[in-house]
Amino acid sequence: MSVSGMKKQLHKASQLLNERLMGAEGTKMDDDFLQMEKSVAVLQSLLLELLCRTTEVLQPNPADRAKLSVLNTMSRIRGQGKAGGYPQTESILGDCMTHYGQELGAESEFGGALLGVGGALQQVSQARVVLDEEARRSFMEPLEELRDTELKEIRLQLKKLNGRRLDFDYKRRQRGNVSTEELHLAWDKFSTSTESVERSIDTAPL
Repeated sequence: MSVSGMKKQLHKASQLLNERLMGAEGTKMDDDFLQMEKSVAVLQSLLLELLCRTTEVLQPNPADRAKLSVLNTMSRIRGQGKAGGYPQTESILGDCMTHYGQELGAESEFGGALLGVGGALQQVSQARVVLDEEARRSFMEPLEELRDTELKEIRLQLKKLNGRRLDFDYKRRQRGNVSTEELHLAWDKFSTSTESVERSIDTAPL
């Protein structure tokens, strides 16, 4: 980082400390902007919890979820496809019933019942796999895309805006030691960032 960059960071930190500890007044954003900023924060929290809760419904066992996640990560690192699907409990129970139904034999009444129920459970398991894939494709992936693109960009812009606000407020506080040109430049950067954030939030699906 350059010397001027380090000085700017120190000035921002100084302004932030003055606001937090000394009660200095920073530039206030208007109510509409604050409402938009709040909407972004709510949407961010919503997406985080909604994606987590949906995964818990589709894949209820936390140990199996964690194991599958590790296997898929390792497969991606090795350049392979997905390591496998979530082990549906209906499939595990169906396999158990089918195995012992075959052991007892179809001529056994109990064995025949086990084979029948085991086959039905396998169908339930396949339906759950289809539900899992469809929910991910049509519901979760679009939400992840929103979180990882538009919302991520807005968060970066808000961080940049806050930095520029701190820079402007510091220079305004140091008016006697800062040239008018520097103060105007800081204000222009702050105003440009504010407009950029407002445009991004306006186009986001809030």
